[in-house]
Amino acid sequence: MDSSENKICKLFNIKYPIIQAGMVWVSGYKLAAAVSNKGGLGLIGAGSMYPDVLRAHIKKCKLASNKPFGINIPLFYPDLEEIIQIIIEEGVRIVFTSAGSPKTYTKYFQDQGIKVAHVVSSVKFAQKSMEAGVDAVVAEGFEAGGHNGREETTTFTLIPMVNENIETPLIAAGGIATGRGMLAAMALGADGVQIGSRFVASEESSAHSNFKQEVVRAKDGDTHLTLKELTPVRLIKNEFYQRVLNLYQRKASVDELSALLGRGRAKKGMFEGDLKEGELEIGQIAGLIHEIKPAQQIIDEILDEFSNAQEELKKIRF
Repeated sequence: MDSSENKICKLFNIKYPIIQAGMVWVSGYKLAAAVSNKGGLGLIGAGSMYPDVLRAHIKKCKLASNKPFGINIPLFYPDLEEIIQIIIEEGVRIVFTSAGSPKTYTKYFQDQGIKVAHVVSSVKFAQKSMEAGVDAVVAEGFEAGGHNGREETTTFTLIPMVNENIETPLIAAGGIATGRGMLAAMALGADGVQIGSRFVASEESSAHSNFKQEVVRAKDGDTHLTLKELTPVRLIKNEFYQRVLNLYQRKASVDELSALLGRGRAKKGMFEGDLKEGELEIGQIAGLIHEIKPAQQIIDEILDEFSNAQEELKKIRF
């Protein structure tokens, strides 16, 4: 792959336009450093870290890699001001923001010399992100794992629509775990890709081994986007999910849904490995994930498949 003219590679000073998503309970310094060392962009997921834990992961990532890496920050985070101060103090130069307005902190980050990408799930919010002056937009389709948009717009349709309406560099996310998927996203107008679920099932992922094995076992139809009344989230259909479904069937209130969800449900499932009572957040692409591998091997396989698919397409004639 010739990345010398790629917008995302130039923006973040990386070799390959592959971003590892900053997922809660999954994306610690080991995974971020492994991806960055291979030439992609690793992200530490701040959404599941107390401020002192985040600082420790940043320091360890700097020791493990001399390549660019970034932090993913959900803008609803309760200790947001402290998190932002730590990022600035530790000299992090790339931030991906999500779950909030890009207007709030984009200029402030940029004034500190920090590149900002913002995650959206619709054309409307992609345009708002461009107006806010972000350096890149991540457009995430309905297929994605974890917290998602309510519109249920698929990546295959979202990417070309966003591409048509913004001039900002565009990163595709949701349902991408292979080289063919990466090539398809870029054919639709993306400048790079953000990959989450595939890196959950990596050796460096901080997810519990029980959860990683559950991802490998997952087939098509084993996940569902639910809890839209609270925060939409795509989950593996386990016993906890069934309890959510039962509440919907009897038309339970938002308060009842919130009480069932409680606190720490994602940590219980993804980090502690409780496959029955935990939230198991993963994308639909889990049906194509069959093995837990080192992150660098995952990237190698994506790049090889990308190149092979390119060559195959050159042979097609009409």
